[in-house]
Amino acid sequence: MARQEGASPLDVVCVGESLVDFVPAEPGQRVRDVTAWKPCIGGSLANVSVGVARLGGRSGYVGVVGEDEFGHFLRERLAAEGVDVSHMRQTAEGRTGLVFVSIDARGERSFTYFRTRSAEFLLSERDVDPAFLEQARVVHCGTNSLKLPEARAAMLRTLEVARGAGRIVSCDPNLRLHAWEDPEVLRELLRHLLPGCTVVKLSEEEVAFATGRTDPEEALRYLAGQGVKLPVVTRGEAGAVFLWRDEVVRVPAPRARVVDTTGAGDGFTSAFLLGLSRRYADAPALARATREDLEALATFGCVVGSRVVEHVGAVAGLPFRDEVAPLLPPWLRTEAPFR
Repeated sequence: MARQEGASPLDVVCVGESLVDFVPAEPGQRVRDVTAWKPCIGGSLANVSVGVARLGGRSGYVGVVGEDEFGHFLRERLAAEGVDVSHMRQTAEGRTGLVFVSIDARGERSFTYFRTRSAEFLLSERDVDPAFLEQARVVHCGTNSLKLPEARAAMLRTLEVARGAGRIVSCDPNLRLHAWEDPEVLRELLRHLLPGCTVVKLSEEEVAFATGRTDPEEALRYLAGQGVKLPVVTRGEAGAVFLWRDEVVRVPAPRARVVDTTGAGDGFTSAFLLGLSRRYADAPALARATREDLEALATFGCVVGSRVVEHVGAVAGLPFRDEVAPLLPPWLRTEAPFR
């Protein structure tokens, strides 16, 4: 496939859900006790696109929101962050999804969703634009917008296009089992989705459902056996672990003052994928990566994730490039050419 003539390259294109998160003005309250809410960008894929942009990357977002005030809110806020929203479709067929986030005293969160005929579920073949996907070095996806068969088919087609163009294909399922009437549908989707990915990022709490293994290291080896070149498991305050060339590599997380854990994994993912996109031009180039480079990148991902948990909401703590400049991997500091 040829790159679209005159198109500017993108580091990461994120495909999936975008929601409005309502976060409490004061953490540590139940939803019924909150007296003031703040609307924020939400949805894992939207969060990652913001994280990439704030770190100096060029990100794009593909997904569906409503032709309502909340849809306009998301489109305008993402554009203001520097995200390419040219493929963010607004529709009158559904409403933008809303999430009210409750945060306890330890920073752990719970979610109350309003997703009646939610627009995010209406991803379809019309949203698959090969020319746009080819502009990206990394195409990243999730699963929360894939409740309908047409959306699942569209996502599988998206990844097929990206793989065919030699792009790095990434997935963070970001599992929300309670949102599925039949979680077995999600499990079957993962069986088709994950083996086609170059990078898969799971949280420690997700490995059992996604892989059938309870130990993170066993989950990494399972994913590698399914064809995933770079499987990663994030472990909260314990850092992260990944498998590269049959070696398990562990990286620590910095100490953090935890206010809200929402979006920590998205912060890790945004840093990790930006680093991959700037170091490796495509999936074949990633195959030549060194353990040392990937370890440095996963360590930086943990740094960004630790910044997120010190703020309320998924995007408030996503750092800007100048805030973490001394901690960037060397090739992100110098913008080195691709290998």
